[in-house]
Amino acid sequence: MKSGLKAMCIAVSLIATSACIPATAAPAVVKNDTAQQHNDKTPVTPVTAAKPSDADDGVVSINTGSAEALAQAMNGVGLKKAQSIVSYREEYGPFKALEQLQEVPGIGSALVERNLPHIKL
Repeated sequence: MKSGLKAMCIAVSLIATSACIPATAAPAVVKNDTAQQHNDKTPVTPVTAAKPSDADDGVVSINTGSAEALAQAMNGVGLKKAQSIVSYREEYGPFKALEQLQEVPGIGSALVERNLPHIKL
């Protein structure tokens, strides 16, 4: 009896969960249809995400980039580590070499090596 009740509860939960998924996806389709209707009336230029002024094709300067730009461009670096980079830079001055980034607490050699294509002085 108990196992039958558990099976019924699980089945009801799965059905309820699957019923919610299409409901949350429906507004996105409506927005796309609305955007297509506006395109028929007037020409609309596509909107692109604004790039940080310090970034060139995903490359950010560790000497001038903001914490947000560093966190976005570097793999394995969140806002907290990026803020540590900015704080270190403000305290000790600009970096002289990319490898000097290892002196920042929480930044190791593997992290620097992984991000060499994404950073510049």
